[in-house]
Amino acid sequence: MKDVYICDAVRTPIGRYGGALSSVRADDLAALPLKALMERNPGVDWQAVDDVLLGCANQSGEDNRNVARMATLLAGLPQEVPGCTVNRLCGSGLNAIGDATRAISCGEAELMIAGGVESMSRAPFVMPKATTPFSRSTEFYDTTMGWRFINPKLDADYGTEAMPQTAENLANDFGISREDQDKFALWSQQKAAAAQEDGRFAEEIIEVSIPMRRADPVVFSQDEHLRGTSLDKLAKLRPLFDGGSITAGNASGINDGAAALLLASGDAVKRYNLKPKARILGMAVAGVPPRIMGLGPVPATRKLLKRLSLTLDDMDILEFNEAFAAQALTCTRELGLKDDDPRINPQGGAIALGHPLGMSGARLATSVTYQLERTQGKLALCTMCIGVGQGIAMVIERVD
Repeated sequence: MKDVYICDAVRTPIGRYGGALSSVRADDLAALPLKALMERNPGVDWQAVDDVLLGCANQSGEDNRNVARMATLLAGLPQEVPGCTVNRLCGSGLNAIGDATRAISCGEAELMIAGGVESMSRAPFVMPKATTPFSRSTEFYDTTMGWRFINPKLDADYGTEAMPQTAENLANDFGISREDQDKFALWSQQKAAAAQEDGRFAEEIIEVSIPMRRADPVVFSQDEHLRGTSLDKLAKLRPLFDGGSITAGNASGINDGAAALLLASGDAVKRYNLKPKARILGMAVAGVPPRIMGLGPVPATRKLLKRLSLTLDDMDILEFNEAFAAQALTCTRELGLKDDDPRINPQGGAIALGHPLGMSGARLATSVTYQLERTQGKLALCTMCIGVGQGIAMVIERVD
């Protein structure tokens, strides 16, 4: 099996819902990091790219019709370069990287681009077609996140609870207190703010120029979801459910963003004089009951580490996606980690930075690539929960 190298990785800043990126179409948004990779790596023969794989969870609006292919064309890649969109909901971006890794590893490809995109601000409303003449059905769905067109049998057999409710299930089943959730959320905000202030995100973020109708373009260059807060402020937020503990303050955001990584075999690295930053050691996925979908990273991580003959003690960085503080704490505790393990999300997580669904996994991989390079660590774990009861994990190794 061939080694697979991360030779470059970039992302847009993450925009708030209705924020700086809300005027940018999903396909245009996805094209931005692709174009940046081309500009940053002029020695590459871009017609030699075997495929472009992008994760995207929604695909109901401007991200329909294979957004990866549309972004490839919009970015100016040769039209001979194909593109494919991957959908494993929240894990889509990480799954796209894993799929590209497998293609190179088994010799089917030499040079790939993989990443993810999501524009939750621009997710449309949808409604079903009438199933009977003169139907008066009033079904209407907001596709920003969550279930739509629910299968009654799936609902009866497994439940189709909203994502916040699955986090409440974890908090109840695993005894995660509101206070601990708020502490974890504050910790995420503090770490992200410190990283932003120190300029630690600068190397992974590309500037985005936002056209204005009657003014000069606005340059967007920093994640905008971060919120200054305190335990007192978090404690005053009303739970989403009566008697519950999940609040807007200890949950991830609804956001916009895109990321892309340039992956290459050893032969392609030499051919195009690329400088590898890291090597992808493997990816694993696993299933869990949908009602506690947030537990997914636990079996996925165990499965991957066993296959690689590694342990969590071998990891220098542990990136958990932070869909909810209750979800992240359930996973870290079930994996035997302390709540304040400094390896957990050193630069904050999705509670602070935001969670553009299809992009988030690619952000994790991008972030750990630069973190390992900067800290001279060796190994990093990226792991995420996935709606409908799945988990995904990937291990990345720094290359000297």
